[in-house]
Amino acid sequence: MIRYPAPLRPGDRIGVTSPSSGVQERFRPRLDFALAELARRGYAVTVGECMDGSGIVSAPAAQRAAELTAMLTDPGVGAVVPPWGGELATDLLPRLDFAAIAESDPGWLVGYSDISTLLLAITTRTGVATLHGQNLMHTPTERPDGIMHWLDALAAGPGAVLEQRASTHHKAPGFYNIIGQPDLVEANLDQPGSWRLLDPGAGSVRVTGRLIGGCVETVVCLAGTPYGDVRAFAENHAPEGLIVYVEVCEHAAADVARELYGLRLAGWFDRANAILVGRTDAPAAGSFTQDDAVRFAFGDLDIPVILDVDCGHVAPELALVNGALAEVVVDGVDQRIVQTLK
Repeated sequence: MIRYPAPLRPGDRIGVTSPSSGVQERFRPRLDFALAELARRGYAVTVGECMDGSGIVSAPAAQRAAELTAMLTDPGVGAVVPPWGGELATDLLPRLDFAAIAESDPGWLVGYSDISTLLLAITTRTGVATLHGQNLMHTPTERPDGIMHWLDALAAGPGAVLEQRASTHHKAPGFYNIIGQPDLVEANLDQPGSWRLLDPGAGSVRVTGRLIGGCVETVVCLAGTPYGDVRAFAENHAPEGLIVYVEVCEHAAADVARELYGLRLAGWFDRANAILVGRTDAPAAGSFTQDDAVRFAFGDLDIPVILDVDCGHVAPELALVNGALAEVVVDGVDQRIVQTLK
């Protein structure tokens, strides 16, 4: 019911393109370091033409869409990883050749933030799995025990089981200094914390469903469109129900409350068995917190809502396969997600 791209092996080719923001000159040393890391791990690399960082997007929409489609449908490319997200990947959606992607044996698309706009659309429209995880610029950064590197996750074949655990520490607010230290590899996870339940009195949680989700600020624009029909995806591909994950980059809590409720009105959680909410550094709106925003949107739903999951803009980032059958466990210190590629 879900199609998984072929496992990625050393010697395979990885395509690099920027479907949203390109790379400014001041970040080029980090880009070079990240590309060298892929080569060090044994992969061939093709860097596309859509990489310009002088504007808000790397190239005109038609060019970005054509390059991404060509890389995904090229049988010689095993995965496509953008350098990072951005702001305006939305304009690719009517220009991507979803039919060609569905009819080919596509490679993996990897990323998060604005790239989740594309990940979600591709998986919901074609049934092809995609990976919500790290991006190219974070590829050299160390992963803590229990959190998979995206390259390791893509090495797994159909039927494989990927088990990851909640991180006991996460990064403090702020970006990595990849300009002053382009060869940075230390993750600097010095803030303690673990997953939490929105309803602390709910006890333990053990729930199963197929994964789908993304960055709230970017995927909210997909609700009610042919590119974000999560209800239809559940009907066509997830008889087990869904586990929907959402994460906030920077919007204040009141905006997030409206956005999450909008996704709810669009039916995104009608077939959800649980909701995972990523850890965020986004601000409150006065005394109205990010927890309050989640409670506003989901507090009356009779399903588990798990907070501070490692799936967004606060490192470390879990490797989450859109479309995978997942079991999520929150039972005291036993906090994990087990994905099966079937």
